[in-house]
Amino acid sequence: MLPESKANGKLSEKKRVLALPELVPPRHVRLKFCKVGKLQYISHLDLQTTFNRIINRACLPVWYTKGFNPHIKLVFSTPLSVGTESVCEYLDIRIDREMSCEEIKDRLNAEMTDEFYITEAYLPESDFSEIAWASYEMTFKTDNASGELAEKVNKLLTTSPLILVKKTKSGEKEVDIVPLINSVEATYSESDGLLRVKTTVRASAKEYLNPELIVTAMRDYLDVLSGDPMEEHYSIMRTAVHREDLSEFR
Repeated sequence: MLPESKANGKLSEKKRVLALPELVPPRHVRLKFCKVGKLQYISHLDLQTTFNRIINRACLPVWYTKGFNPHIKLVFSTPLSVGTESVCEYLDIRIDREMSCEEIKDRLNAEMTDEFYITEAYLPESDFSEIAWASYEMTFKTDNASGELAEKVNKLLTTSPLILVKKTKSGEKEVDIVPLINSVEATYSESDGLLRVKTTVRASAKEYLNPELIVTAMRDYLDVLSGDPMEEHYSIMRTAVHREDLSEFR
């Protein structure tokens, strides 16, 4: 519960925001945000709840849906699996009062953390339906890491067919994941003993490749992460999303 002085301050700020010039129709604003560190384990439902609270605390002039149960309209881009970090998540909101994108960004970040924050707020240039690819950087600490293993990873992920079981809305089915991979570059670093894989994979609504399937392929075919689970580990970071021509999504 907020102290009385702080609660009164928030109430006064909300009244000030409501007095800003009205926007008709409401304006769409796109938020690009990072979700890293411990925040990689937050579920999509929890993410929605968290953003609702942050937006309310930031006193943003957001548009609410009409009807019996009004709520903030939040539209997220490509889903992110629990356990995957990202520096390029997107959320569209609507505002019904005049407020600059820079102020929206600053207000939100004042309520957020070092692991969860807004990097950009801007007027959207395209629809989420235009997202076709996503790029990832994957890091593996595995007993069999080597330059030879990196070469095997490159060959494995570019040689069709590579059949794995993929979950779909209609159930599980076997698919060849190689056509869903645009590029892959596996390297080994002797200085830290880590295997790194950079890849760009399908991320559209009709064709989506979860990067965890690449981890599965490396486990099944190359015995990556087959040693002591207390010593071996991996991480996945989404670094960018792209349109069909691989240009930057905005």
